Amino acid sequence: MTSLTTTAAPAHARETRRKSLSRWLDAMPHPGVVVEIASTHVAAARWGRTLAHLAAFSAERLPDSAVVPSATQANIADREAVRAALHAVLSRVPPQGSDVALLLPDPSIRVFILPFDTFPRSTADALPLLRWRLKKSLPFDAEEAVISWMRQPSRDGKTEIVAAVARHKILREYESLLEDEGCFAGVVQSSTLATLPILEDRGAILLARFSGKNLTTVIVRRGALCVYRSTELGMDAEGLRPQAIFDEVFPAVAFYQDTWSDRIDQLRIAGFGPGEEELRQALAREIGCPAEPLAAGAEFTAEARSLVAQGLEPLVGWHLNRGA
Repeated sequence: MTSLTTTAAPAHARETRRKSLSRWLDAMPHPGVVVEIASTHVAAARWGRTLAHLAAFSAERLPDSAVVPSATQANIADREAVRAALHAVLSRVPPQGSDVALLLPDPSIRVFILPFDTFPRSTADALPLLRWRLKKSLPFDAEEAVISWMRQPSRDGKTEIVAAVARHKILREYESLLEDEGCFAGVVQSSTLATLPILEDRGAILLARFSGKNLTTVIVRRGALCVYRSTELGMDAEGLRPQAIFDEVFPAVAFYQDTWSDRIDQLRIAGFGPGEEELRQALAREIGCPAEPLAAGAEFTAEARSLVAQGLEPLVGWHLNRGA
C-alpha cells in the first residue's frame, strides 16, 4: 500500500530552514517527479539538485468540478478529464522510473495533532492505538483509514503525534489514475503539508493557503505543527470577502495564543490571486505581525517564485523537502 506521509523535511543546505519542521520524516522516499492533482489543475515538476534548476514543468487546468475534494465521498467526478490532464503533464515531465510523489487536495486528507503520555515505538503497537484514538474523530470507519504519523515534542515536554489520515478508497481513486499512466505513488501527501518547507524558521509562523474553494490555516513554531485547520468555504478566491478569511484565521490564532501563551511572529498567505497583497496587509494589521510574500527569501529563483505566483507552491515545497 502506498505510504501516506505527513509533512516534509526542510532543506538542510539552508541554515534558516535547518531546524524548521523538526526534519520531519527525513527517511521517507523522494521520487524525482512530483505530481499535484488539485480541484483546479494537474501539475508536475522535476527539479535538479537545487532550486536554481527546474528541469521540467507542466500544468493543465481542469474543468469545474472534475475533482471534488472530500475525505468521505468520491473525489474524481470526471475521470476522463483528469486522466487527459495527467497524461498531458506526464508527457512533458516524464518520470525517471515508475515512482512519483503525489500531492492531493487538503480536504482529502485529515490531519490531527494528538497528545499522548507515552506512545509505542513499533508500528504494530502504534497503529491500533491510533485507530482507537481517531475512531470518534473520523467521518468514516477507522478500519478504512490509511494512517501515517510522526512524533513531535509537545509544549509540556510529553509526546504529540501528528497523524495524516485518508480513506483507502479515496486514495485509490488518485493512485489508479497514475497507474493508468504506468506510474505509482511512492509517496502521497496533502498539498499544504508539502508546502510547509517554504516557511523559514522565524518563531511562530501562520500560513493561510487557499486552493480551489478550501482554506487551510497552519501555525508552525520551532519545529512543531501547532495548529492545522482546513475549511471548505464554498466559493473561489475572487468571490471571497476579507471577513470570511478573518473568521477562519482568527480562531486558529486565538487557539494558538491561549494554548501556547505566545504570539504569531510572521504571516504568509498563498492562493488568493490578485487581491493577495491587500489581504496579506489587512491580516497583518489585525493579527499584529509582519507579513511577507510566501517566497520572499533571496534563495528563491525566478522559476520558483513563478510557480508560487501560479498557485503551485506545493511543487516548490516538495523540492525543498529533498534537502537540495
